[in-house]
Amino acid sequence: MRQFNYSNLSKSDIAKLVQRNVDPGNEIRAIVEEVLANVRQHGDRALYDYALKFDKVTLSKLYLDRAELEEIAAAVLPEQKLALEIAYNNIYGFHQTQLKTEDKVETMPGVTCWRELRPVEKVGLYIPGGTAVLPSTFLMLGIPAIIAGCHEIVVCSPPQKNGKVNAFIAYVALLLGIDKIYMAGGAQAIAAMAYGTESIAKVDKIFGPGNQFVTRAKTIIQSTTTTAIDMPAGPSEVLVIADKTARPEYIAADLLAQSEHGIDSQAILVTTSAQIVEETLKEIEKQTAVLPRAEIVKQALANSYIVLTKTLDEAMDFSNQYAPEHLILATENWKSLTAQIINAGSVFLGNLTPESVGDYASGTNHTLPTSSYARAYSGVSVDSFVKKITFQHITPQGIKNIGPSVEILAELEGLHAHKNAVTLRMK
Repeated sequence: MRQFNYSNLSKSDIAKLVQRNVDPGNEIRAIVEEVLANVRQHGDRALYDYALKFDKVTLSKLYLDRAELEEIAAAVLPEQKLALEIAYNNIYGFHQTQLKTEDKVETMPGVTCWRELRPVEKVGLYIPGGTAVLPSTFLMLGIPAIIAGCHEIVVCSPPQKNGKVNAFIAYVALLLGIDKIYMAGGAQAIAAMAYGTESIAKVDKIFGPGNQFVTRAKTIIQSTTTTAIDMPAGPSEVLVIADKTARPEYIAADLLAQSEHGIDSQAILVTTSAQIVEETLKEIEKQTAVLPRAEIVKQALANSYIVLTKTLDEAMDFSNQYAPEHLILATENWKSLTAQIINAGSVFLGNLTPESVGDYASGTNHTLPTSSYARAYSGVSVDSFVKKITFQHITPQGIKNIGPSVEILAELEGLHAHKNAVTLRMK
């Protein structure tokens, strides 16, 4: 991992350092635009072709029904079912509290305003299945969609080499009460849900993380179609802030956990201790040696780095500029730092709170903004699956109270029909 001293970094140096997952030559965009156009024009046929081209699978059909999912899920062991069910219950419990009825507000006598929630009717869930299959993502997306009351949930996930989905994905579908999974991955799955095909319904909003191709597809369809997206959630990342109270073996484990997602993942250590740097690097080497995904980890670490700061305040300043998807405060002094956090997707406090717990089972959502998008986006929640519609009601007293102000405001803007709509009612 590359190392930098914060004191020696200029503003432009930091700006370059925190930039990631860029596509300067628009190479990824060009490939994605071709995929989108092909799916839009050829529908299911394009999805079959891409399954063969990218997934190396010849599909006889694009979906698995409930009976097939039940057959596949039978391979899940009892202890694995229990772990998935615990995760389900914790995630459900945390998200259920987010569905709240708001109070009505009388802004002045006779003028009442309020908001009511309505679900997004048709949602598309993208469940990655490249170098790692993620049933946890299925839980993270499916549970808030169900709590929100979405009327139609379309699920897409890349086919495995056997032309089906992973047993854990199938079991989660049963837990969620979802009867069909479409076997489509990558940008082509995003296109199918955005445009609709003969088999896959067009949705109103698409959710789910993915690689740079999936992320680019989502950003393109958001700006060119009527389909919205949750956020630009691309390759995963973690930033660990550590001081001398941290445990090097824990830090190394957290950095490696992030790195095994994929070669374009990024793991950043920002620390006030040169000794922590030295001991963490030794731990990384030691722990990497026994990891099944060691080659992926090594490539991700080559894309990662360490920043040495003088103080935790400097470390927090760098973190806010990086705006990490996951932020770990590996220090016993974390309580003094939380108020300084401005930009982060999800935060893990103290030496006993690994990012892994949020990825799987603590209850918080792991579908989070990456690539500095934490500056403007929140992670997925029940709010992501609902619309908040405003209502207002005016009584006879209310129109008399508010009418004169509206007349004046409409007139000063030169909108006389607006004024008249009030004047008529006041008479």
